[in-house]
Amino acid sequence: MATTAPIKVDVETDRLVSNAAHFLKRSKKDVVDAAVREYIDAHRDEIQNGALEALRSLDGTARNAVKLLADATDDEIESLGGLNK
Repeated sequence: MATTAPIKVDVETDRLVSNAAHFLKRSKKDVVDAAVREYIDAHRDEIQNGALEALRSLDGTARNAVKLLADATDDEIESLGGLNK
């Protein structure tokens, strides 16, 4: 049995999902599940390219790991005190 995890959306998105579920005679969960899967399928190349770019930036250094995780530039890291090499 699959477990579920809550997600938060704004009021307008919840209204759209509720209306779609009502008129499609499906649950809100089913509508969100289908929408997310369709979105990911439509953007699969972008997602894959982003993942590959992230992997290429990891060269084993702490600096590049921090840059990737924090979405920070070298200058931003230096302004916070830098990292020991």
